[in-house]
Amino acid sequence: MTQTLAALKSGKLIGSKRLKLACGLTEFPSEIISLASTLEILDLSGNEMSALPDSFAELKKLKIIFFANNKFTVFPKILAKCPSLTMIGFKSNQIHNVPENAFPPLLQWLILTDNKLKNLPKSIGESNLLQKCALAGNLIEKLPIDMANCVNLELLRISANQLHEIPKWLFELPKLSWVAFAGNPGADKLKLKTDLELFSWDDFELKELLGEGASGLISKANWIAQKKEVAIKVFKGAVTSDGLPEDEMSVSIHAGIHENLVEVLAKIKNHPEGKSGLIMGLIPSSFINLGNPPNFETCTRDVFDEAATFTEEQLIKLVKSIASVSAQLHRKGINHGDLYAHNILVNEFADCLLGDFGAATYYNTSSVLAHNIERVEVRAFGCLVEDLLSLVEESSGRNVPFEKWLKLIKKCRVPAVKTRLSFAEIVCELAGF
Repeated sequence: MTQTLAALKSGKLIGSKRLKLACGLTEFPSEIISLASTLEILDLSGNEMSALPDSFAELKKLKIIFFANNKFTVFPKILAKCPSLTMIGFKSNQIHNVPENAFPPLLQWLILTDNKLKNLPKSIGESNLLQKCALAGNLIEKLPIDMANCVNLELLRISANQLHEIPKWLFELPKLSWVAFAGNPGADKLKLKTDLELFSWDDFELKELLGEGASGLISKANWIAQKKEVAIKVFKGAVTSDGLPEDEMSVSIHAGIHENLVEVLAKIKNHPEGKSGLIMGLIPSSFINLGNPPNFETCTRDVFDEAATFTEEQLIKLVKSIASVSAQLHRKGINHGDLYAHNILVNEFADCLLGDFGAATYYNTSSVLAHNIERVEVRAFGCLVEDLLSLVEESSGRNVPFEKWLKLIKKCRVPAVKTRLSFAEIVCELAGF
């Protein structure tokens, strides 16, 4: 049934578990409260709303809400009274204030990307179930020390803010695995020792679109002078959920050459809309995504197709490849920030390519934070290995004892961050697999 405001007001949507309305709403429709006994997911993105009524607390079964691209300036404190609410999204509003004690007790996933926040409430430290927190593209100057109590926090996006210092305690959080912090005054600045040659947009004949990410569009193109096909990524030029496109471009170049990285060949100039972009090697069509992004239920963990299976031999090859390329990145001071199966391409021979540097952050390998920054990403690697291990066909046989895999995963995910293995040490351990 098509969901419209008229259908809501007529009572035709009674019993709905999901509701999505984007019709220029300036006020919260009171009729939504009539769905209180069933409503679990509410999406009112793309409207003109700026406030929620006290009656919103009557939505006792509501688990997930999205209010992206509205006109909220203050985070609604009434949400604290929603007992089942686990996921909150207010991307691209004008929120400058989050009051104390405004978060619901079961909060797991908080999205406040692209707002006007300068501060976070101290009470965020009481959100001890928080796993995923997206704060990129705000004006945050300092993270409250109370946030160190968010011991279940696994994914954090704080890129493109005004943080003058990246706090040490952040990289001591026991479960933090995926973090992006580029584009802050306190983050290290990448100064490329070599730059790529620039080629004009007119040197290429654009063909079909290959894919679209948060930061840009990737298309197949014919490089006319070189008489070969390449891929061109054109950056959107705006802050994304992960950070700034210019940081992604710089890190992609700095990553260098590795058999498990897509080769960056050059940069483009003279784009008709003034956008920046990279010319990259064309990935053969035989490569597919290793996994799919997390869903509402898994929160921070990838999901996989039911048909996705591997032999132990393929698993070993994949894991060794990802460990090797990750070791190179961290030698160069690059934290990928999004080390997930859905950012890895793989073919039938278990050859793989790590991509998507949208959440990547450069850091000084001699800094006091360097040791722990790498080992935060090591935890992400441990989660990846655990996920892939669960997909190994039992019929393929095992040459490596299951306990040996579990021991490696444990070493990658030990709560004391500084005691985890480095990627170089992981490469050495995997040599015995």
